[in-house]
Parts: sequence; structure tokens; C-alpha cells
Amino acid sequence: MGARKLCIGLTGRMASGKGEVARMLRERGFSYISLSDIVRREAAREGGTVDRSRMQDIGNRLRAQGGAGVLGRRVREEVAAAVEARWVIDGIRNPAEVLELRRIDAFILIGVECSVPTILARMKARGRASDAGAERELRAALDREWGLGEPANGQQVGPALALADFSIDNNGTLAGLRDRLDAVLEKIGAGHE
Repeated sequence: MGARKLCIGLTGRMASGKGEVARMLRERGFSYISLSDIVRREAAREGGTVDRSRMQDIGNRLRAQGGAGVLGRRVREEVAAAVEARWVIDGIRNPAEVLELRRIDAFILIGVECSVPTILARMKARGRASDAGAERELRAALDREWGLGEPANGQQVGPALALADFSIDNNGTLAGLRDRLDAVLEKIGAGHE
């Protein structure tokens, strides 16, 4: 039996700040994996153009074929096989993924929350090609990711956020985000490793 692993999962809307939280955890020695890595591997295997909508479609198809928790199961298996003891798991978008990841002994889910107007402003400011759409298109992508119009095995960030052990508000500064993350790490006993 391997050493007990501390795994911090991240859920929240796109551009809510999950990537910043993941970066901060990596600075503290956490290894990184994302459920989206599995979707990207599948997209690369299939070939063709990869955009946000296609990634969502592929993720939904994988969940339809392998069950709503399939991405969480695959990440859990990769983490279990690895030697690293501390992980940040990004890109959790469905409650069934949370349930799969909770099979890890020390799994903590952090929800990163941010208002839609702040998210839209950040998406426009960060200049990614995937964020270049009109506001209507960006809102539609946010709604889809949240779970509106999606099947139970599709994108369900809203219900996944409801399962968070801790929520971090990220409507402010990076320094404020770091302080709120530090407070959570202290609560779970991972503040000074």
C-alpha cells in the first residue's frame, strides 16, 4: 500500500481563477494534473482543430461512453500510480468526477468562485484565442459549463461547486486570492510543507 496522498481538487467556472490557484499550489510543491489533460489527449488522438466547444463535446462523449465519473477515475488512477504525494487536480466539472476523486483518502475540493461580469472582463483581458468570442458566445459557453442545457453526464460545474469542501472568492486581487488559499491550507494542515 502506497503513502497517503493529499489531493486538492479545483472546480469553478472558466476564468474564475482555478489556474492561478493551481499555480500557487505548484509553487508549494504540489504536482499538477487536470481532467482536461485526458480530454486533450483524446482530441490529439482524433486530430483536427481543438477549441473550447470541441473540448466540451469530447469530454461529454467520454462521460457518455465511460460514465459521468470517467475523467475523475482516470485521473485518480494516474495519481495512485505516481510517486508524488501532493497533487492539485484541476478541471473538475461534474459531481460524478468529485465522487470518483473522493475515493482518494485525502481529497479536498476547493471551489473557486467569481462573478460572471468579472469573469467576462478577465476573459477579454487575458487575450486567449479561446476567449476571443463575442460576449454572447462567452456567456453561452459559461452557461453550458455551468450545466444549463447539459445532460447529467455533461458539464455540471454548478452542481460540482455545491460539493466543495471550501470555497474561495476570487473577485479581488491575486494577493487576496493567495491569502484565502493560505487560510484553507492552514485549515487542512497543509500550510507549511
